[in-house]
Amino acid sequence: MDYSREPAAISPDRVETKFLTRVYAWMAGGLVTTSLVAWLTLSTPALLSFVLGNRLVFFGLMLGELALVAWLSGLVGRMSASTAAFVFLAYSALNGLTLSTIFLVYTSSSIASTFVIAGGTFAAMSVYGLVTSRPLDGLGSFAFMGLIGVLIASLVNIFLKSPMMEFVIGCVGVIVFVGLTAYDTRKLKIMAASVDADSEAGQKGAIQGALALYLDFINLFLMLLRLFGNRR
Repeated sequence: MDYSREPAAISPDRVETKFLTRVYAWMAGGLVTTSLVAWLTLSTPALLSFVLGNRLVFFGLMLGELALVAWLSGLVGRMSASTAAFVFLAYSALNGLTLSTIFLVYTSSSIASTFVIAGGTFAAMSVYGLVTSRPLDGLGSFAFMGLIGVLIASLVNIFLKSPMMEFVIGCVGVIVFVGLTAYDTRKLKIMAASVDADSEAGQKGAIQGALALYLDFINLFLMLLRLFGNRR
């Protein structure tokens, strides 16, 4: 046997697969963390009372979530991979605290069915983002502008409390996060071709990508719940 040959090069497809596998593994870890914390909150009256008993606490938790997302999104280049992982999981846990409240508003069966619908929709658009050869920059720009519109309309509707506007926000929100799922997945596939999954940059990139997809999924789920959820 000839041992003088050069080692076989790792194929680009395997490199991409390794990076993307880590992205989806971190995303799944975030969703599991959120689900467990939400379940724990619902199962612990004292904890649920802490979250809902004072509006300042609830809105403080939401501001904490925004701060963690901004920190991870904007400063990931300056932190270690382990710090990025901690921030992502901490955000997922805080999200579980606040999302536990949807079980008090909607029936468990409608939450479960909507979760399945959101999962199927997310999976279909994520696969599309992976297999398409078309550039999705235009879609990303359109979805981002739609996201700004949804945020502004949601703030306005806090005061108006209009059922019609709530319905429109839900419809537009679904379109926005369906588009963002395909766009973010496409960006991650491009990144996967140019980054070493085992490097520090690759590990942080996988966590940052997981955060983007996690946000797409959670918000798609919440928008669908607005449209199809049965209130208690």
